[in-house]
Amino acid sequence: MEFTPGRVFLLRVPEGEDLVAFVNRFAEKRSIKTAIVKGIGSLRNPVVGYYSEETKSYKRIELFGIFELLSLLGNVSLRDGRPFAHLHVTLGNANGDVFGGHLIEGEVFVTELYIQELLGEPLVRKDRGNNLSLWDEEKD
Repeated sequence: MEFTPGRVFLLRVPEGEDLVAFVNRFAEKRSIKTAIVKGIGSLRNPVVGYYSEETKSYKRIELFGIFELLSLLGNVSLRDGRPFAHLHVTLGNANGDVFGGHLIEGEVFVTELYIQELLGEPLVRKDRGNNLSLWDEEKD
């Protein structure tokens, strides 16, 4: 898919918000259908997921405490007609241990986001029968 750059947002997410829910609401309020999302900061008690091809489900990995949000990278596309944030994170603790995965939830302590809207035919996620909602594959 080819897109044209749209609006660019730099923002700080309010403390206490769930980061995934915030990105979804932000996109819906501004009619963002497709976007790139990046971020840094810190999260309290984040839950990340690891997708198991064998079980066709996400293993939930619950982390307790405050973690540095070393890197957040993801996108917004449409699922069931609404904006859907698909976010992956790299998190670090006070000992320098690093954890990562698909962000399921995480309470914001301090988080800064960059959201780049992409204009064009929106990317739409569809259930592929493996408990994953994916875009259509690109064909040459």
